[in-house]
Amino acid sequence: YGHILSIEDPVEFVHQHQNCIVSQREVGVDTECWHNAIKSALRQAPNVVLIGEIRDAEAMEYALQFAETGHLCVATIHATNCMQSIERVVNLFPSEKQHQVYMNLALNLKAIIGQRLIPLEAGKGRAAAIEVMLNSSTVADYIFKQTIDPIREVMIKSREQGMQTFDQSLFELYEVGKISYEEALKNADSLNDIKMRIKLDSKRASTEGLNAKSDDAVTLRII
Repeated sequence: YGHILSIEDPVEFVHQHQNCIVSQREVGVDTECWHNAIKSALRQAPNVVLIGEIRDAEAMEYALQFAETGHLCVATIHATNCMQSIERVVNLFPSEKQHQVYMNLALNLKAIIGQRLIPLEAGKGRAAAIEVMLNSSTVADYIFKQTIDPIREVMIKSREQGMQTFDQSLFELYEVGKISYEEALKNADSLNDIKMRIKLDSKRASTEGLNAKSDDAVTLRII
C-alpha cells in the first residue's frame, strides 16, 4: 500500500485506487504550472512520483532530488534511444553542472525504457519495439565516467539481465511476423547490424529467401 502522485498535462487515463491511493494532478486544472506541482510534490508524502514530461533543468533537478531522498520517480523525456536520453538529460544543464548530473544519474538511476510504435505488416495497428537499459554496475560505471557509447554493447550482451536494444527488439518482431523487413530496417539504430543479423540468424528470412542478399531483397519485396 502506498501513495502514487502523478503530474500530467493533460490527464489521459484516470487510474482507480486499488492497492495504492492514486493522486492525479493536471497542469492548468489542479495546479498552475509544472514547477509549482513538482515543488510541492513531497508535501503530499508520495511513495511514487510520476512526472508526465521533463521539459527543463529545474524539473530534472527535482526528479533527481526525489530519487536521492528514496522516492521512486518515473518521468518521460523525448529521445531516440536510451543512450541519447542520458545525453539529453545532461544537456539540460549548464556545462559546470554536468559532471554532478552524471554522478547523480550513476548513483540514482534505476532504468531507462524506450518505445517505438512500428506499423504492423498485417495492416491496421502497431507493434511496440522496446529498448531496456538497466543501471547495472557496469552501466553506472560508464555513466559516472561520462562514457556513454559503450553502453549499447553492454545492453546487447545483457539479455539475461533483462536489457535489450531497439535493434534486438525489431529483429524479434520481424522474426515472429509482426513487422515487415522494410519496417525493421527503417526503424533500426544500426542498419548494417540488423541487416547482418537477419541475414545470418533469421529463420523467417531463410524461408522467404531474404538472406541471400539483403540489399537485393528489399528491391524484390518492393516489386
